[in-house]
Amino acid sequence: MHISFSNIRQWVATLSLLMLTSLGWAGPHNPTVAANQKSEGLKLAQAVYDNPTGQDASSQVVMVLEGSGSTRQRKLFSYALDKGNAERWTLLRFVKPNDVAGTGLLTKDYAGDESDQWLYLPALERVRRIASSRKGGRFVGSDFYYEDLSDREASMDHHRIIGKDKVGGAGCTLLESIPVDKSNSVYSKRILCIHPGILVPLRIDYYENNREEPTKRLQARKIKRVQGYWTIFDSTMYNLQTGHSTKLITINIQYDQGIPEALFSQRGLSDDSREIPFRPQSEDSQED
Repeated sequence: MHISFSNIRQWVATLSLLMLTSLGWAGPHNPTVAANQKSEGLKLAQAVYDNPTGQDASSQVVMVLEGSGSTRQRKLFSYALDKGNAERWTLLRFVKPNDVAGTGLLTKDYAGDESDQWLYLPALERVRRIASSRKGGRFVGSDFYYEDLSDREASMDHHRIIGKDKVGGAGCTLLESIPVDKSNSVYSKRILCIHPGILVPLRIDYYENNREEPTKRLQARKIKRVQGYWTIFDSTMYNLQTGHSTKLITINIQYDQGIPEALFSQRGLSDDSREIPFRPQSEDSQED
């Protein structure tokens, strides 16, 4: 899940997953079962990645940072464009408070382990590229790393199904994902708890430096269907070491507006007037 900030064969994937959840969980000492877990794990990971999220989307989001007895709020807009063939572009723009207003992040994810990120800082009036070595850097002081805001294809990890669990009373399938190339992720593994009916992760635990316990946890609390797409409206990233957390609350969202490619450019990143026509116009999301 890239906040969600992933796209089509949903019916087939859902049927496959419903079959998966009826399987028993045998021990790892059985090589045949272990191989089956990996095969089914990749199918599940790919199904989640292919879950439809529209050709484009724009949303109004409130970011709430909590920790050390204080609470801070930020308002931003998020734009996404699906180019197809595992190429996805996103633009984040802060509008409040004044100390971050105008700050923008442009991410272009390409097929395979290729991505570009640029950060615009209005105080400096310049766009600067984010080095790949900064994947573990915190984005504007939040609990999201720059890597968390990038797309990640299923083929970039080894996957296996390791059991079942529940999140808020909803049953889910546990999927362990370990990077194929350790150098392209700050995480040594992720464990996702995926809802079998809608193929959306309800919880993701992030492990760093091969630790036995997760260092971060992303949990979804409110999921609704908008224009036919399952959409996360309330999620929180917890830093399990410091107790700090970052909540993202989607106020409203619109899909398939025909957002132009030109918006997702370095020029568009430094000129926020280009995106204003594509910001959600109504706070009443259309549900179905």
